[in-house]
Amino acid sequence: MQLEILDWIIIVGFFGLILGVGLSYTKQAGKDLTSFFLGGRNLPWYIAGISMVATTFAADTPLAVTELVGKNGIAGNWLWWSFLAGGMLTTFFFAKLWRKANVLTEVELIELRYSGIEASALRGMKALYLGIFMNVIIIAWVNVALMSLIEVFFEVDKTTALMYTAIAMLLVAIYASMSGLLGVAMTDVIQFVLAMTGCIVLAILVVNSDKIGGIDGLKEKLPDGTLDFFPSVTADGTSAGKTLGLSIGAFFAYVGVQWWASWYPGAEPGGGGYVAQRMMSAKSEKDAVYATLFFQIAHYCIRPWPWILVGLCAIVLYPDLPEADVKLGYVHAMNDFLPTGLKGLLLVAFFAAYMSTISTQLNWGSSYVINDFYKRFINPKADNKLLITASRICTFILMLIGLGVTTMIDSISGAWGFIMQCGAGLGLVLILRWYWWRINAWSEITATLAPFVAISALYFTDIEFPESFLITVVFTTIAWLAVTFMTAPSKQDTLQRFYNRVKPDGAWEPFKTEEDKANRAGNLWNLLICWLSAITLTYGILFLLGKLILKEWTTAGILAVIVAVSFLVLRHFVGKTNIFDADETEPITNEPPIDLQENILDA
Repeated sequence: MQLEILDWIIIVGFFGLILGVGLSYTKQAGKDLTSFFLGGRNLPWYIAGISMVATTFAADTPLAVTELVGKNGIAGNWLWWSFLAGGMLTTFFFAKLWRKANVLTEVELIELRYSGIEASALRGMKALYLGIFMNVIIIAWVNVALMSLIEVFFEVDKTTALMYTAIAMLLVAIYASMSGLLGVAMTDVIQFVLAMTGCIVLAILVVNSDKIGGIDGLKEKLPDGTLDFFPSVTADGTSAGKTLGLSIGAFFAYVGVQWWASWYPGAEPGGGGYVAQRMMSAKSEKDAVYATLFFQIAHYCIRPWPWILVGLCAIVLYPDLPEADVKLGYVHAMNDFLPTGLKGLLLVAFFAAYMSTISTQLNWGSSYVINDFYKRFINPKADNKLLITASRICTFILMLIGLGVTTMIDSISGAWGFIMQCGAGLGLVLILRWYWWRINAWSEITATLAPFVAISALYFTDIEFPESFLITVVFTTIAWLAVTFMTAPSKQDTLQRFYNRVKPDGAWEPFKTEEDKANRAGNLWNLLICWLSAITLTYGILFLLGKLILKEWTTAGILAVIVAVSFLVLRHFVGKTNIFDADETEPITNEPPIDLQENILDA
């Protein structure tokens, strides 16, 4: 791809802007760990929400959607659209609870919720497992995606692409290490706006080009089945034309099981990872709920259509691309249809998407390593200055490890599949630990380790997805349920303290007051209706926008009615819940609960 001087000015200007904005928050981030990793718990909902959306928009996302559309039409996107139910579950059942828990990280919740040496061990194990092991795998696959783009953009070899990626990652590490989450979140807003602007401009130019002839021309040129919004579900998974074909088992795994059963970055059942970090950084419980709701709607409704349109055009424009290179249709469209200046803008869009993801992974991973391992086990008496310094050093260490792992990963899909299998069956524990007092640390330890046992056993068989995934989920669920009832629950005072602070619904009768029981009667049912109506609303908006773009006016009118009705139902039942109530909980101090102090001594 040939870049002119104007393109380079735009690229250099972007990097200068991001560094300047990020570094301007250095002073605020340096106050303490809460300021560094949670932005002082003062982010408004729209900043926290946009930051979530920006983080899940990585450099490989438009290419991945292009590949899905190129191979299976619009319906191919159900491979990730199916996660919506889990995202909305987080919005209505967990966002408020994460904010009320008042912990610094997801992993810190473990010792607030569980007691005993097993809780301490689980916290330390997950701090390193998620903060380093899983984190650097994610960083590496994002790096590999950017490298593949750079190779095409600049027509360079893999070694040179790695060097350019390392430079981009170093710039991210500089501002992420200095500005903490506040700088990361504020640069996320700029990066998201630039990234989406570039993608929308590209979609408009390509669709309206002479080779496509607008939406009408595109529809005429596409193979049968390409514009179907739903997959074809058959016994053997076959389908006609471009429509995605799923077997009954695969459809059940994606739509019925995956969203609640499997841990996956950005779609953790019950919330978690950087999504939980953003919820905990919101300035109020209401902001946490609004941020998460905005994230779900923007993630599934606002972002996909510019990518889908370019993916559809790529089918027409580049029919001879090998199956392995279908995703590069997006890159070829950039090269063929963008004038000088806009090429620089699109390249900036990809760098913005990359940087927003990497900055979050570095900050989020460091929070686990420093707060939940270094401070918790190595140096519990460290002062704020030392902890901030350690956090900044850890950011660069994770960057270097991530670059090292990047050289070992050849397949992005392979890394994706590995992570999916590692979390198969864990999700239900992460959900129920908030709503069932009997869950204990051994339950979560078992659910974390059991998938590896199943994966190891299945490795020697011919069983593949979806059967392998479903078997792992069933095995893990049976294992953690058995362990739960064979081991003692957490201590009564730990459970009571957790309940008093968070006030969860569900099976907490031994710890509820009569007033709680009276005030919260029916709240779960009302939340359930909110959840279902929000799912309907979001899918309705997603399909409505698609039908409007494709000029299918009758179907769009029906979808508009569905959207309106689901919105009214959601609005009505939200008012019947306590999701926006400011509950009075016990005062929160900076001292750890008594049980945590005992755990420190036990450990």
